[in-house]
Amino acid sequence: MVDIKKRRSFEAGHARKFLLIVDDSQEVESALYYAASRIVHSSGSLVMLYVIQPQEHQPWAGVRQVQIEEETATAKALFRMFRRKLNLAGFESVQCEDVIREGIKAEEILKVISEDEDVAILVLGAAIDAKGPGPLVAALAASKTGGFPIPVTVVPGNLALADIVALA
Repeated sequence: MVDIKKRRSFEAGHARKFLLIVDDSQEVESALYYAASRIVHSSGSLVMLYVIQPQEHQPWAGVRQVQIEEETATAKALFRMFRRKLNLAGFESVQCEDVIREGIKAEEILKVISEDEDVAILVLGAAIDAKGPGPLVAALAASKTGGFPIPVTVVPGNLALADIVALA
């Protein structure tokens, strides 16, 4: 279990951060716009986290290294794309921090929260399809850790930008 420190986002010298999990799913965009809108209305910054998942069985270290390099390039491209989307949507003032981690997604999320005392809210997008809310939302909801250390906001993935701005 990761040791979660007290949140310090409203103390002198600190600022609240919204944590966004970045991948290529459709619903990330709704979460991105919601977090950006909340930041504009209440201050703070955005931490975009991309997690490179471990492979089940990878006997060749060189192949794994190539996979990590490819996923790192993918993460950087997603970060650039989401910054462009923010700018086009009028959120150019939102400060963004990019974080790339390697490991199991839920564990890396907890580590980022533990390491950065300013991370105060996790923003997730709910999947649009009928299969359910998405694997990360389902995993967090089913967590047996006795509770999540910070508030989690789940944004419906089918909301239009205008609706998101009105809600945030």
